Amino acid sequence: MLKQYMQEKCDVIDQFLDQLIPGSQGYPPVIFEAMRYSLLAGGKRLRPVLLMAAADAVGGKGERYTHVACGLEMIHTYSLIHDDLPIMDNDDYRRGKLTNHKVYGNAVALLAGDGLLTLAFEVMLKQPNITAEVLLKVVHEIAVSAGVLGMVGGQTVDLLSEGKLIDIETLRYMHKAKTGALFKASLRAGAMLAGAGESQLQALTTYAEQFGLAFQITDDILDVTGTQEKIGKPIGSDEKNHKATYVSLYSLQEAQQMSNNAGQKALEALQDFGPEAEVLRAMVRYILTRDN
Repeated sequence: MLKQYMQEKCDVIDQFLDQLIPGSQGYPPVIFEAMRYSLLAGGKRLRPVLLMAAADAVGGKGERYTHVACGLEMIHTYSLIHDDLPIMDNDDYRRGKLTNHKVYGNAVALLAGDGLLTLAFEVMLKQPNITAEVLLKVVHEIAVSAGVLGMVGGQTVDLLSEGKLIDIETLRYMHKAKTGALFKASLRAGAMLAGAGESQLQALTTYAEQFGLAFQITDDILDVTGTQEKIGKPIGSDEKNHKATYVSLYSLQEAQQMSNNAGQKALEALQDFGPEAEVLRAMVRYILTRDN
């Protein structure tokens, strides 16, 4: 059921993303080509799918909110382009392909990320059939989650922590901001767009926080146990960059238990939801067992 749901939503998302950036007919063509190169390189599209699934869970129709969903994917993709740059993580492969700067050079890759970030907000604000009040709240929340109080702040702590012995509280903050914030915004955005009640929104917020934690711990585990063929990028990059992870601060076995505990808490947050939230439940089980 989850595989079919994700494939259907990914098809909708990919088709819409393809329409948003003109390609080589734009001017100057190289920037549009570079933006499309990373944006259309595949990936799980977890953030837009989570938005749609949250909207479905509260009785809405997730595919109505494609503009906001695709804006989230643009923000995520911009962050990956910048993360891969030599001045950041210096990675050569992403999603099984050469990273953006390896194809287009550092400067164009930097600008491609900038272009995706700014275009994301332009696209989101064109979301139809939503009151201006609700849309502004949603876009504001996404902006905060992507900025210095969220993803950018978490990435900064990540960079400053390289090669240092950090405590677990710093690690938790770093990942809550760097990875978890955009997951949380995705789920809350879907719920808000679909008119969720306060109790539903709070439950999905708790789900989002635990989902993000489980996802990050699993990501740390895969950096040790995964393969480049499966995850689409070199393994061992955390160790190479001297980064603290849940695996390095604890053990592989302890990290796996922590991930399972977070997943169970995410499922418990959905206890008052019916079958309309089954996709969200299945997504927890998916991230706990994923190999890419």
